[in-house]
Amino acid sequence: ELIAARVPDVVKAVKWNSPFYGNETDVWFLNFHCYAQYIKVAFFRGEQLDPPPPVTSKSPGVRYLHIFEDDFDEAQFMSWVDQASALPGEKM
Repeated sequence: ELIAARVPDVVKAVKWNSPFYGNETDVWFLNFHCYAQYIKVAFFRGEQLDPPPPVTSKSPGVRYLHIFEDDFDEAQFMSWVDQASALPGEKM
């Protein structure tokens, strides 16, 4: 809901049982992985965000944000969504 409000023409899909968000079909700027303890948000061009999300990845350019139930900085998350949606997405 937050992403759709901020990026009005966002394209949404479910791939590999995870929600993806992009600016065009099959070109994505982030996705979610849901785990028992937290939600992992993958920013596909996360190394280009300022500041970059805190968790590194084995995949080049990708950075993660782990969202825990009682610890969510909505303002920072929305800043990353704004930045990520303005960058070229990843074709998948």
